[in-house]
Amino acid sequence: MPNPSIKDEKMYRKLRDEGASQEKAARIANASAKEGRSEIGARGGRAASYEEWTVKDLRKRASELDIDGRSGMSKDELVNALRNH
Repeated sequence: MPNPSIKDEKMYRKLRDEGASQEKAARIANASAKEGRSEIGARGGRAASYEEWTVKDLRKRASELDIDGRSGMSKDELVNALRNH
């Protein structure tokens, strides 16, 4: 069932399949629907995949997003929690 708050469902699905978090995918999909994909793509950067981050950096990001139980999570669990936030 499509989410009515997502303005570009195709873009959202593509980003989620590539590993973007729900929040990030929604933000980019909605911006691309409003301003156009080429405009968003031109100003966007490329961050390293979560698998390339250190556990310390993953925990810091999880803390910023207030993910519960982050201190006891393994690297794989942190990556999964961040992607599904």
